[in-house]
Amino acid sequence: LGDLISSNTSLNTPQGCNLSGAGKCIAVLTSGGDAQGMNAAVRAVVRMGIYVGAKVYFIHEGYQGMVDGGDNIKEATWESVSSMLQVGGTVIGSARCKEFRTHEGRLKAAHNLVQRSITNLCVIGGDGSLTGANLFREEWSGLLTELQQQGLIDEEAAQKNSALHIVGMVGSIDNDFCGTDMTIGTDSALHRIIEVVDAIMTTAQSHQRTFVLEVMGRHCGYLALVSALACGADWVFIPEMPPEDGWEDSMCQKLSEVTQTSTHFAF
Repeated sequence: LGDLISSNTSLNTPQGCNLSGAGKCIAVLTSGGDAQGMNAAVRAVVRMGIYVGAKVYFIHEGYQGMVDGGDNIKEATWESVSSMLQVGGTVIGSARCKEFRTHEGRLKAAHNLVQRSITNLCVIGGDGSLTGANLFREEWSGLLTELQQQGLIDEEAAQKNSALHIVGMVGSIDNDFCGTDMTIGTDSALHRIIEVVDAIMTTAQSHQRTFVLEVMGRHCGYLALVSALACGADWVFIPEMPPEDGWEDSMCQKLSEVTQTSTHFAF
């Protein structure tokens, strides 16, 4: 971004591109559950790819679109990602794909990518999506050999597309992936939790009751812990620190120590 600004290039146009990516093809897909921020990530991939001179493709409907090919794989333009930042979900779609879990499905996906000379793949998704991408990368050479043996591609195409490069961007509101400070969607999830607490606060005060809120996170307690800190909760349960025996009595005693007019939250 610093190079882009220092070259006096407009942030809204692809003029004056750095052509370090000339001749390369990049595809971007979103997979698994949607998370706010996915569209911003897709937009960033497309515009930076175009900026460096690469050809960028959308893969619609996640791995299912990569297996089906056809119109699911379309070239992206600078304008095609305009007005995406404020849109929720993922505009290029996401779908579960049982076929990609099979060798035959991954073979179809490899054929569809080779037909377009796509050797750079950006996967935006969670643990399952990135695990599948890594498996696809590991099998890539074998898949090309098999396609060549079946006569679907020639030797020149196999050599030209001999390596598949994968970039994973973690789209998970749970913030349950190591190596990144905050995954895509986590900040928005925390924002929604605080909004909900603010909305029900008056009801809790009116009835002098303790409210118990369950948040997402699966095996990661980040959302529960940080939202509890932000909201001033009296009690929090996280999977990393399971409660000791007799926690029920301890919690009830803690909540009874404060006045009746107080509002209590447990996560």
